[in-house]
Amino acid sequence: MSNLLNNGDIQSINIEETLQNSYLDYSMSVIVGRALPDVRDGLKPVHRRILYAMDKLNLSFGAKYKKSARIVGDVIGQYHPHGDTAVYDALVRMAQDFSMRMELVDGQGNFGSVDGDSAAAMRYTEARMTKYAGELLKDLEKNTVNMIDNYDGTTKEPDVMPTRVPNLLINGSSGIAVGMATNIPPHNPTEIMNGLKALLENPNITLTEIMEHIKAPDFPTGGIIFGKKGIMDAYETGRGRIKVRAKTHIEKKGNKDVIVIDELPYQVNKARLIENVANLVKDKMIDGVSEIRDESDRDGMRVVIELKRDTISEIVLNNLFKQTAMQTTFGIIMLSILNQEPRIFGLIDILKHFINHRKTIIIRRTIFDLEKAKARAHILEGLKKAIDIIDKVIRTIRASTNEEEAKENLVTEFDFSEIQAASIVAMRLGRLTGLEIEKIENELAELMKQIEFLESILQSEKVLHGIIGDEFDEILQTYTTKRRTDIEDDYDDIDIEDLIPNEPMVVTITHRGYIKRVPLASYEKQKRGGKGKTAVTTYEDDFIENFFTCNTHDTLLFVTDRGQLHWLKVYRIPEGSRTAKGKAVVNLLNLMADEQIQSIIPTTDFSEEKSLVFFTKNGIVKRTNLSEFSNIRSNGVRAIVLDEDDALITAKIADKSIKYLFIVTKLAQCIKFEIEKTREQGRSTRGVRGIKFKHKGDEVVDANIIASDDQEILIVAEKGIGKRTDAGEYRLTNRGGSGVIAMKMTAKTGKHIVGCLMVDEGMDMMALTKAGKMIRVDMQTISKSSRNTSGVYIVKGDEVVSISRCPKEEKSEDDEEEDTSPSLDLE
Repeated sequence: MSNLLNNGDIQSINIEETLQNSYLDYSMSVIVGRALPDVRDGLKPVHRRILYAMDKLNLSFGAKYKKSARIVGDVIGQYHPHGDTAVYDALVRMAQDFSMRMELVDGQGNFGSVDGDSAAAMRYTEARMTKYAGELLKDLEKNTVNMIDNYDGTTKEPDVMPTRVPNLLINGSSGIAVGMATNIPPHNPTEIMNGLKALLENPNITLTEIMEHIKAPDFPTGGIIFGKKGIMDAYETGRGRIKVRAKTHIEKKGNKDVIVIDELPYQVNKARLIENVANLVKDKMIDGVSEIRDESDRDGMRVVIELKRDTISEIVLNNLFKQTAMQTTFGIIMLSILNQEPRIFGLIDILKHFINHRKTIIIRRTIFDLEKAKARAHILEGLKKAIDIIDKVIRTIRASTNEEEAKENLVTEFDFSEIQAASIVAMRLGRLTGLEIEKIENELAELMKQIEFLESILQSEKVLHGIIGDEFDEILQTYTTKRRTDIEDDYDDIDIEDLIPNEPMVVTITHRGYIKRVPLASYEKQKRGGKGKTAVTTYEDDFIENFFTCNTHDTLLFVTDRGQLHWLKVYRIPEGSRTAKGKAVVNLLNLMADEQIQSIIPTTDFSEEKSLVFFTKNGIVKRTNLSEFSNIRSNGVRAIVLDEDDALITAKIADKSIKYLFIVTKLAQCIKFEIEKTREQGRSTRGVRGIKFKHKGDEVVDANIIASDDQEILIVAEKGIGKRTDAGEYRLTNRGGSGVIAMKMTAKTGKHIVGCLMVDEGMDMMALTKAGKMIRVDMQTISKSSRNTSGVYIVKGDEVVSISRCPKEEKSEDDEEEDTSPSLDLE
């Protein structure tokens, strides 16, 4: 063995090192040679080879179509030694108007559909290049790019195309290599060319300035892009995520709504989407849909989703966006090849590399044209000189024994170059006419002007930029297209708080999930026992379930039945009139399909000095530091873990001044205990027991926080009876006990408690009734009572649904009149 090693017949190698090197070689081969596009022409090798093969077959725009099988055969036979299926699939995609923003192949036959139908076999389809594809190959014959050996060294192929258009951005690209991937979205050609012109004029242009021209990706299938943050991230860093929604509109069919899908997000399979929607309706994951049908034709897409009577179309549409491919996330990775190396580029980087590529192409083209013009001018100068001494030239040629000797004699006797002598010998006698002599002189003069211009391009950067700018203008005029994908601002991306006045608002939310905000001043103050004014117009089976007062700059925390917490700025809630229905809250928050909002809490900040206290139906209490909820994800965060039979009743924000927690049950039981009896816990915890029920079927209906025993608690029963009681009258007990009686219940109060508030005479109370009326009551008109009493009428003629406190307003002249109505004491 050692002899063999010494003789060199067997080499000892490190298998780990060998495998590593082999894998790296393979990886780079896939990265550079197959999966990723070049930053200059935006083409992967297979696409470049298809176009080059079509060029060699003279399949330019306007030429006669040829069978796709012929094209594929030439590609795999000469340039791309891979499977014919892979090549044909690439050819097919280049011909699909729903895949390419500007198609590179003009196909004849079945090239697939947006429903996912595959193309016909290559023996049935025919193809040629589009006019746009011609822009990628223009000037290829002028030595503008390097030609490299094909895979077997028998012919040459271009290393890159001398493209006049930034195809990488216009058509985008996607591919998975080894350990990396690219996903570049398509863009509008007009916007890209305008952006290039702006960059050419100002090389120091900022991203914000260039985005005035290039606003966002422009997908061939249209749709709507939501939000600009992901676009900014992608254009600046090369990575970003954007939401793309289907474009829809609502039609009326009798007393029913019909949702019509006009456009889909990029690369969404229409047939598969319809099947998915049908399955969700069948599984009752989406309610309110009666029929789905595809009415698409050659004029465009039209998918019809008919809704059942009285179904709210906005809610169904929101569920469709959340549960189907009608809303997708496009992850942008602007990765491409530069100098045989993969790199991630920002938008301006890609544009700069394209401009540099155009400079290289124009310089090489200019050198090619200059050499050709000089060569022709040299011949014409020889012909002109020969014509001037034509008699001597003819005698010299006649005296020569053969053509070679004639050339040598012309060079020797008249100082012609060999090329000029050959041209003179080959000249026809007909060119000696006066007209032909004039043509030669005119052509020579034109050539001298052309040579001067070409030399100026090579000598002046300004002239070179002018040529590039003129080409951009030409492309712009030829391929001007309207934007297909709309852009809508996502409120999460815009910080407009400083532009909005911080005003008091009343926020209302109905049982069916409609929310709105109305300026507090819209509600006039009324005396106790008043009839109230309509606060919202509701559907027959809807009613106002919750309302509160806050300021426009406050943040609303939404806690759902699943224990998730979402947040929303008050000014993001649509402002409506006093009688408006409002907007479906599911369209403002990223909720799950069947997720219900259980509590809404306003806050001005997320200080670590505060905590968020949760109260559940089964009497569970949990306290979490408020700072843990300052950064909420788009789909919310887990706020509390709930038992299967439990539900969140309310949540309150407590600061350092809060001493006690107060819980009220449906059957008039209440408990007051120290807040420190509940230690702070993390978000994903259950909490501890707050109250033990005395009666079967009892449950928590409301809860509150207390700073001192001097505070007053207002408790209201279902028939509009309420009372103010000092917090000190409620005995302090241990957490988890049964507590004491909250209110003496009678037939006039009703059987159940509605809620409780911490109040004082310096504020007003607002009560909402089941009929949707809102009544504002001066707290001074509600008499104070002891703990085990009933109270006085606050609202007459309707059941109270919810109560809230609000700032006191100045009394109007009408309100200055003395209230002589008796206060009905039910003690």
